[in-house]
Amino acid sequence: MPESRTVPAHAANGARRPQAAQGSGPVAAAATPLAPTWWVWLAAWPVTAVFILSNAATPLYVLWQRDIGFSKGTLTVIFAFYIVGLLGSLLVSGVVSDRLGRKPVLLPALGLAVAACVIFATASSVAALIVARLFTGIAVGAVVSAGMAAVTDVAGQARKRLAALLASCAMVFGAGLGPLLAGVLSETVPGPTVTVFVVEIVLLATAVLAVLRMPVRRPVAPPKGAWVRVPGVPQGNGIQLALGIAVFAPGITATSFVLSLGPSLLSGLLGTTSRVVAGVMAFAMFIAATGVQFAVQKLRRRTILLTGAVSTTLSMATLVVAVHTSSVPVLIASALLAGAGQGMGQLGGLSLLNSIVPPERLAEANAALNVGGYVPAGVLPVSAGYLSDAVGLTNGATVFATVLMALAVIGGLVVVSTPRRAPEPT
Repeated sequence: MPESRTVPAHAANGARRPQAAQGSGPVAAAATPLAPTWWVWLAAWPVTAVFILSNAATPLYVLWQRDIGFSKGTLTVIFAFYIVGLLGSLLVSGVVSDRLGRKPVLLPALGLAVAACVIFATASSVAALIVARLFTGIAVGAVVSAGMAAVTDVAGQARKRLAALLASCAMVFGAGLGPLLAGVLSETVPGPTVTVFVVEIVLLATAVLAVLRMPVRRPVAPPKGAWVRVPGVPQGNGIQLALGIAVFAPGITATSFVLSLGPSLLSGLLGTTSRVVAGVMAFAMFIAATGVQFAVQKLRRRTILLTGAVSTTLSMATLVVAVHTSSVPVLIASALLAGAGQGMGQLGGLSLLNSIVPPERLAEANAALNVGGYVPAGVLPVSAGYLSDAVGLTNGATVFATVLMALAVIGGLVVVSTPRRAPEPT
């Protein structure tokens, strides 16, 4: 969306929106006043609402495994279909959002998320779980591109740092709240695999209302290039994208492993069967991802990325210790470090892109960052699941942790070795 949407600061100081701003086009866009800060926070709510759904099923898989009957390998395949839907969505949603606007992408995505809730609540087969996860992935792909870009649009040029922080925290907070909500509700109310999705439908309905009222304008720039393509960034911004992916990809792969096989580790290896414990562990992981972003937000972006790579490396080392000592506290420590690694990798990557990519390509750039992150996040945990079926959970987790530790170290080295061609953008 064009940068002319944001007007000088005096227009934001209580001024009423001019009547001309009710139209469309460059003139109307230029007359739009800066949205109040509370709208920047509210614009992040649809991201949170969809990400609550993204992981709400995590504590419930042990129930579906018991009732339907499937292996850990099948469980990771169900999880992987979420990645398939997400990646397919990212090939389209970023470009479409930049060309048609944020709302035409977000509203259908929220509708698809509601459909996923209905399928989850009535699922009685692996096929139903796969379809529900596929729909969830498509919805998530839309919000990580169009939804996060919408937060930046509402914030305006002067609040890019705040926009990156809120968009990133909305994602990880929602991702953590989902399994906590599901774990608690499934242990305390009737219908353990139904109630949480009824609650989520209500949350998604409020997100629809927020999108309908969101103060964003449709873009006025003419479309260029193919509508369906591998998302990328404008020429000259590739280094920023590579730096973000180098740290974000290992971080989100680590948290994906905890989400897909964490309950199996707790119930099978460590002897803990409580769905609340599984949900609390996932929630704590993403609370760490949220809190660390507020803690490091004023640091240099490269420092944030490097610290994220170190955190993911330590997480995998701790995971190896956890599975070989059958220690729940050490496993939780590994999850917390994984969350911090993802959070810093995500914040660093989004901040770099927000600082340099023009608004009319921002949703596509967000999609490119997430494609780079979610490809290994889908492939490696699935491989670990099947490997665990073949050689045991301890050996499978150890191999996974070793591979990901190496990738995290490489990511840190990429950050350190990449030359600073210019002063870091503010």
